[in-house]
Amino acid sequence: MAKTDLIIFDCDGVLIDSELISARMLIAELHGYGVDMDMSFVSRHFLGRSYPVVLKEVRERWGVALPDRFEADYRARLLAAFERDLAPMPEVRETIAALRVPYCLATSSSPDRLRRSLDITGLAPLFAGRLFTASEVKAGKPAPDLFLHAAEKMGTSPAACVVIEDSLNGVRAGLAAGMQVWRFTGGS
Repeated sequence: MAKTDLIIFDCDGVLIDSELISARMLIAELHGYGVDMDMSFVSRHFLGRSYPVVLKEVRERWGVALPDRFEADYRARLLAAFERDLAPMPEVRETIAALRVPYCLATSSSPDRLRRSLDITGLAPLFAGRLFTASEVKAGKPAPDLFLHAAEKMGTSPAACVVIEDSLNGVRAGLAAGMQVWRFTGGS
């Protein structure tokens, strides 16, 4: 194993147990517009991807015209569900506190959703100045752009990075960036 100079964490499904909440909310919201999908479909096609990419695929695959307010309505209901149900992954605080190498967070979530999620779970102080979102790069996961951006901003060679990811798109992105990838499977 190569020397590790930086650990890059994904957020949803790795640091916070949000994937199931998000998937259920998306399925429910889209059902109201005649789009029927299940958890398996969401898991295969949408986990680890940015919201604009997900909406583009929904529009193309189902030929549905979602109203301009769809995203705002979905995000408002999702954040309300997060307020009720969102929790950090078990032992995540202790794990981060025990790290002896630099770390950061790189996520497909929007900056607003990320900030709110970290505030709700109490993880915000652990990642102050160490946050990177897909909004900062041209192409989101499965492209390597986000992880390469995080490594560059943290002053680390991609070959010296370990990515902790739960989604297949995130794993693909980390490998495409030339980084070692560990797949986390402990989320709900």
